[in-house]
Amino acid sequence: MAALVLYLCLIAAGTQVNLFPLRADWPQWRGPQRDGRVADIFWPASLDENHLKPVWRAPLGPSYSGPVVAGQLVFVTESTNQLTEAVLAFDRSTGKLHWRQEWEGYVKVPFFAKANGDWIRATPTYADGRLFVAGMRDVLVCFQAETGEELWRVDFVKDHSKPVPDFGFVSSPLVVDDAVYVQAGAAFVKLDAPTGRVLWRTLEDEGGMWGSAFSSPVAARLAGVDQLIVQTRTTLAGVSPEDGKVLWQQPIKAFRGMNILTPVVFGDTIFTTAYGGKAHQFRIRPEGAGLVAEEVWTARAEGYMSTPVVRDGHAYLHLRNQRITCLDLNTGFSTWTSEEKFGKYWSLILNQDRILALDERGWLILLEADPEKLTILSRRQVAEHESWAHLAASGGELYVRDLHGLAAYRWSVP
Repeated sequence: MAALVLYLCLIAAGTQVNLFPLRADWPQWRGPQRDGRVADIFWPASLDENHLKPVWRAPLGPSYSGPVVAGQLVFVTESTNQLTEAVLAFDRSTGKLHWRQEWEGYVKVPFFAKANGDWIRATPTYADGRLFVAGMRDVLVCFQAETGEELWRVDFVKDHSKPVPDFGFVSSPLVVDDAVYVQAGAAFVKLDAPTGRVLWRTLEDEGGMWGSAFSSPVAARLAGVDQLIVQTRTTLAGVSPEDGKVLWQQPIKAFRGMNILTPVVFGDTIFTTAYGGKAHQFRIRPEGAGLVAEEVWTARAEGYMSTPVVRDGHAYLHLRNQRITCLDLNTGFSTWTSEEKFGKYWSLILNQDRILALDERGWLILLEADPEKLTILSRRQVAEHESWAHLAASGGELYVRDLHGLAAYRWSVP
């Protein structure tokens, strides 16, 4: 608990911190701090092969999970033969397979989502020598990261008598201290990281299509209270990490419950936006003996699957209409919106005043984090296959996962 308190206090003070040891790792969904920020070499202004060099590529079965990096290993998942799922560990220098473990797991997603595939979705999480991997059939598996030995497994469908989620297990685990937090089993759940024992369940629903929560949780300190910010398919909420008490909650309108983005904490506020809904900024404040969410502003900007990155109070957001916009988080006003349409999805990471985006068509795009105008510095196609997985950046390296493989690149900096 001490590490969580320190982490939240530093965030409240505006300090950039790492939940993990200070090294060039990308240990979880959206990086060390879950905000897409890269603490790395400053990227050159070009993506050509003189500046971003291919190093190795490993063929794989399809997956939407982003790669994660810890120490000398890079971890990635795959689905095979509509029957099994697997997690693999590669040597980050050579691309040599270090270990592979598989389990039975397959979900046939609803027909209207068929174009988005039946493959494993959640990004694994590395912490304290363990790797936490979510399988589509609501199974969470913990491995010893160096050897691939399975340490424990939780089957939320079997253990909690819930239906298999229609879109699979999508929420990427958050690990703080010795606790794992994730949306699974039609609830928001805390587990003991060493053993997999479920410690509490909250925000429970009936499961099925409307209980298949997508969003991944984040830790924050708002209104002086340590809390976990989680977005279910219908609700944005703050939850006590100690006992699972819901501290406050706010309904979020979304088509078919598609609240997909990871909530973005900005100062004492939270930003979110949903498919079929709008963009919102909420301030969490005390009221009576508890907390409430007060809407600061709402805007017509409609996000979809891509969580924005934030710099100097501005969110760079990929919209459902495939354009890019820059939102002033203090006012809700858009300072610019692109005329150009891009792909259906952008994976976004931020390094100082440069943003790197990967769209599902395999295009890598480097742009400036400039609230005044859109400036694209460079573009390069890095994959011939669809690329829905989140980028990973670590120690001057960049990892791109497309539906048929994992590619490693290395920046060349003068």
